[in-house]
Amino acid sequence: MSTPAVETAWASRISDGVEPKNVIIAVLPLIGVGRYGWAGLAWAAFAALFAAVIPTWFIVRGVRRGSIEDRHVGQRRRRLVVIPFIMGSVLVSLLTMVFLDAPADLTAMVLAMFASLVPIMAITVWWKVSVHTAVLSGAIVCTAIALGPWWLLLLPGVALVGWSRVVLRDHTRAQTVVGALVGAAAAGLAFWSAR
Repeated sequence: MSTPAVETAWASRISDGVEPKNVIIAVLPLIGVGRYGWAGLAWAAFAALFAAVIPTWFIVRGVRRGSIEDRHVGQRRRRLVVIPFIMGSVLVSLLTMVFLDAPADLTAMVLAMFASLVPIMAITVWWKVSVHTAVLSGAIVCTAIALGPWWLLLLPGVALVGWSRVVLRDHTRAQTVVGALVGAAAAGLAFWSAR
């Protein structure tokens, strides 16, 4: 039987390892290369720049200045600043990709990210929904639509990430479940309809 310290250590590893930016940086090249060969990699990198790298820079900068308490943006009120910034960054990427006629599935992925941020932002106004579970569930559903249903076998990983967020006391069980459902539904529907 594991001790609370061991549980917390594992929860921290899972939460940090499967944080949203890491999921985005992994999934975009997977879909880019899986659907378009190596030619899709450049567009995947471009999308990841705006969906993961620039938002991470914004958060790290906020942590260094003391306006954001940690890299997971634990305070709900701070998320009301961070999420709109991320939405703006993702929107710049989306509009650029549409204008330059980027590969359809990669453009649809960026649209799916933006579509999932809309309800996440709305919910965050009054409740701290889990972005970790939202991003992971949305990524898995979109990957399954793009590359095949076998990718849905990764869905139990969402429960594991939810467990880690609850153990670390960053979210309640309900917040992780709602995040997972919102991410899967919003991203999945947007991706399926746009591709």
